[in-house]
Amino acid sequence: MSSNTARSNSLNPNSANPKKPPVKKPKAKAEHSPWQYVQSVAQVSAGTILGITMLASSVVAGGLVGLALSFRNLPDVRVLRNYIPSETSYVYDVNGTLLDSIHDEANREVVPLNTISPDLKRAVLAIEDSYFFSHHGINPSGIARALLANLEEGQTVEGGSTVTMQLVKNLFLTPERSLSRKVAEAVLSLRLEQVFTKDQILEMYLNQVYWGHNTYGVETAARSYFNKRSSELNLAEASMMAGLIQAPEVYSPFVNYQKAKERQAIVLDRMRRIGWINQAELDQAKATPIQLGEITSFRASQAPYITDAVVQELTSRFGREAVLQGGMRVQTTIDLELQRKAEETVREGLGSIQAQGIYADQMALVAVDPRTHFVKAMVGGVDYNKSQYNRATQALRQPGSAFKPFVYYAAFASGNYAPDSTVMDTPVSYPDGDGYYTPQNYDGGFYGAMSVRQALAQSRNIPAIRLGQEVGINRVVEVCRTLGIKSPMEPVTSLPLGSVDLTPLEMAGAYATFANGGWHSETTTIVQVTDSKGNVLLDNSPRPQLVLDPWAVAALNSTMQDVISRGTGTAARIDRPAAGKTGTTSSERDIWFVGYVPQLSVSVWVGNDDYSPIGKGATGGGFVAPVWRSFMYKAMSGVPVENFKPMSNFVRP
Repeated sequence: MSSNTARSNSLNPNSANPKKPPVKKPKAKAEHSPWQYVQSVAQVSAGTILGITMLASSVVAGGLVGLALSFRNLPDVRVLRNYIPSETSYVYDVNGTLLDSIHDEANREVVPLNTISPDLKRAVLAIEDSYFFSHHGINPSGIARALLANLEEGQTVEGGSTVTMQLVKNLFLTPERSLSRKVAEAVLSLRLEQVFTKDQILEMYLNQVYWGHNTYGVETAARSYFNKRSSELNLAEASMMAGLIQAPEVYSPFVNYQKAKERQAIVLDRMRRIGWINQAELDQAKATPIQLGEITSFRASQAPYITDAVVQELTSRFGREAVLQGGMRVQTTIDLELQRKAEETVREGLGSIQAQGIYADQMALVAVDPRTHFVKAMVGGVDYNKSQYNRATQALRQPGSAFKPFVYYAAFASGNYAPDSTVMDTPVSYPDGDGYYTPQNYDGGFYGAMSVRQALAQSRNIPAIRLGQEVGINRVVEVCRTLGIKSPMEPVTSLPLGSVDLTPLEMAGAYATFANGGWHSETTTIVQVTDSKGNVLLDNSPRPQLVLDPWAVAALNSTMQDVISRGTGTAARIDRPAAGKTGTTSSERDIWFVGYVPQLSVSVWVGNDDYSPIGKGATGGGFVAPVWRSFMYKAMSGVPVENFKPMSNFVRP
């Protein structure tokens, strides 16, 4: 529909006044005939009735004027110049696939008038306010016409309220039925038409009106009912949708398709009667098959653990109201295809572990791209429908020996150790409060003198404790903070063995910096956020900084490759260079495997929500490493093999 005058007139074919029939003069009658007497009485009666009617009209009109004067405190319609209706926020994966829509009561997407199907604009005006472009907000004659038309048809075929009045009622007034409310509605409608153009009013109306099933505005309704944009609707779809306005849930094709078709026919007949379509168009529209979409309000997310995490981050930045009503367009870092592979791996992996007699009920997996620190996949539990708790971001669990690489990096970065340096695996005790802390190895024995490379590959506890004391526990904590770990961390002697609670997301993000040669960006699930008009609200483009010593990282990567090739993580071997670390807590409550290739860092955790032991002999290398390997085969299929940069490329500190 164009906004010009010619188009406005074409939408109002009844604007011309029909010709009045000629007035016939009455014939002369006999002066004292009985018929003349009857006529005179009738004329007197008619005059009396007319007088009474005029008097009553004057009283009513005066009363209405009085009521109108009492509405001096009505809202100022000019506030609508800055009015922004609540809009649905949409969450997409990194490739633009819709993951979820987030909204409060109103599921709405606002669109400009010129993008809406002309058929839909005509259909709505035909059934709701066919004199829209000729009245000034209120249409008394239209109310009378609507009453007669509805009486003639025996059902509501035309509304009495104008589109302007409906808009005013929706935006400013309560739905109560009273004379004062109707007068307020009329006054505000007149004011609205003085401030805004017809096109502006129609645009606001079409974006504001309720279409049923929590959908507001033409765009969201079109997507729901017909899986199309409002610009793509044909006459058949437009007339069916226009017919919903009067009673959306009653006439909804999702509820009663036959009633929706009957209402569609009423709209089309009305359009034909006022000359806005011809008979051929009417017949074709009635015969056109309707392909329905689906109810889109409050539908389930395609990746609920992801969208929950995204909403949590957005809420902390912008507030809950902005997320639910602000019409955000959120591009996440998630690759939905990789997410599906991660979910499949978790389901199958936990089933396999349980089949081997391990009493674990949950698993979490996080995959991070080291080059960007974008989270590519995140699984917070085995079944979201049963538990919405996101163990990937919210569960603080002890990483056990998977924490040791932070200690070994600190040792390499000190300049005092290299992978082939010697470290002692012998008994040791340290003061701890009123007593002493005496760490033990997992197998209870000691290997004596051994290389740092061998100590990490075999996950020996004593060398890690010794190195922690050598470089300083506070230095280890500092390394963790540099890598983006924010969870509380006490500088206790046992920290090198993982006596701290961390999340799988923190572990995957920290290891990603090792995989990227010491270059770090903030780990995130969001690439960019814009408003519905395309204005950027948040830009998380990677801003990598070199935060670790390159030689120390290369030394660590070389040493951690031995974990997979000949150490505790041999079950994680894949057909390309990979580094990683097993993690098993002494209490047998948590088992891990965290590993990476240059293109992907992945952490996998297994345990019970109630922190109960998962079974004697359960280790990250024996049960979790195979799950990691399974996912990596799926994730890296078709991805070129890359090598880690060797230590020889860098200068030792």
